Amino acid sequence: MGKPNVMVICVDEWAANKMGCSGDTNVMTPTLDYLAKNGIRLANAYSECPVCIPARRSLMTGLTPRSHGDRVYSDRMPMPSVPTLAACFHEAGYQTMAVGKLHVYPQRNRIGFDDVILTEEGRYDFGVVDDYQIWLGEQGYVGQEFMHAMGNNVYYTRPWHLPENTHPTNWVTWQMAKQIKRRDPTRPFFFYCSYQFPHPPLVPALTYWDMYKDRQLGGVLADDWHKDRFVDNALADAAHLYSDWEKDRARKAYYAQCTHIDYSVRTLIGTLRESGLLDNTILVFVADHGDMLFDHGFVAKRLFYESSANIPVLFSGKPMEKYMGKGYEQRLFCLADFMPTLLDLAGIPIPETVEGRSLFGESEAKLLFGEISEGDKATRMIRTKDYKLIYYPCGNIVQLFDMRVDRQEAHDLADKPEYRETRDALEAELVKRMYGCDTAWIKDGKLVGYPDKPYIPKRDFALYNQRGYHWPTPAGYSNVGANA
Repeated sequence: MGKPNVMVICVDEWAANKMGCSGDTNVMTPTLDYLAKNGIRLANAYSECPVCIPARRSLMTGLTPRSHGDRVYSDRMPMPSVPTLAACFHEAGYQTMAVGKLHVYPQRNRIGFDDVILTEEGRYDFGVVDDYQIWLGEQGYVGQEFMHAMGNNVYYTRPWHLPENTHPTNWVTWQMAKQIKRRDPTRPFFFYCSYQFPHPPLVPALTYWDMYKDRQLGGVLADDWHKDRFVDNALADAAHLYSDWEKDRARKAYYAQCTHIDYSVRTLIGTLRESGLLDNTILVFVADHGDMLFDHGFVAKRLFYESSANIPVLFSGKPMEKYMGKGYEQRLFCLADFMPTLLDLAGIPIPETVEGRSLFGESEAKLLFGEISEGDKATRMIRTKDYKLIYYPCGNIVQLFDMRVDRQEAHDLADKPEYRETRDALEAELVKRMYGCDTAWIKDGKLVGYPDKPYIPKRDFALYNQRGYHWPTPAGYSNVGANA
């Protein structure tokens, strides 16, 4: 049948443990559950820098944060000058098309795609009006995408405020389905469909909110290791804004947005099938990172607990049959591995710049290194098949979890004498991988960090980067610094 087509479905802020196939009975994900049953679902896939921009840089370049230059969230950092995933498919003769969110700078950078139909969540601070905003204006709703008043970094919720067909999830699905219909019949395709949800704002279409509004949800993940320390208090501060009622509504809205995407994937698969393309198409589902969603008392990302860092990665489709049932599901995987894995599946040479490895290669990773943030909230991780070590330099805090029996990370084993040898070995691996300002946390080859401090909440007058009415289009503002 020639070269396989590749359809990547990327979502924003969806945790691996928030799917039916991974054991979450709160959420309805029948499509993803079906793909997992008829494909490969990775249990140990991680975002090595769990925040949007650094994660997507790794996904699109095969580079680690150290090499692509961002472990913080640098929204005005150009992409590194290396071959991208899309460019490699293009050079191999593929038609390449992206629809939805890219989150690169500058915004209209195609990063190797033939074309991009863009929706970037109202980021006018970069001087770009994206394609969704243009379309919304043409429907008579110019500048109204954020008139629901819900912010991109908060967990208050309400249903979508405009007709359901204008919801960004529906728009992205429709645009991607149109691209399938207008594909070049002389070439295989690499299509990238990127949804901005379930990332806040939590504004589910009413159809999907109604599925959850009266549902009794199970509890969030709990633990026995929280203490009165800077990192515990600082990282949990955002979750303290919400009452139990608001938390319950937030979780339902998040799940509703997940189900909306799940059902939308059915439309894409149906369009591929009716176009005679499904049998030769590799289907891939991936997220840039997860969301704590009040597990362990935290929200959002930038953490290395499972709900933030463990990401869903699914491979399905008839071309994947030969890989099923061969143990790949348990291999360690990170976003830098995404590019070489897809190139390997398509028989395309992997550039020498790529640092990740193909999931389906002969060798497999023995451990993963993760890094997020600098300063007092800096966090580092080592993940092996059996254990996870998390390190906070502020207070010199080490946490150790046995991932064979405690995927919920309820029990910190770092101070248990019987785990001292394991802790020492993982700390040594972490020390080997530290660079730049991280080396100040090391003395004589050991982690020493720096003293704990009281947490003093900062005043915020901008409602966590609240967006507003977008006509005329705003300009001259920033989501960092003054007025942010």
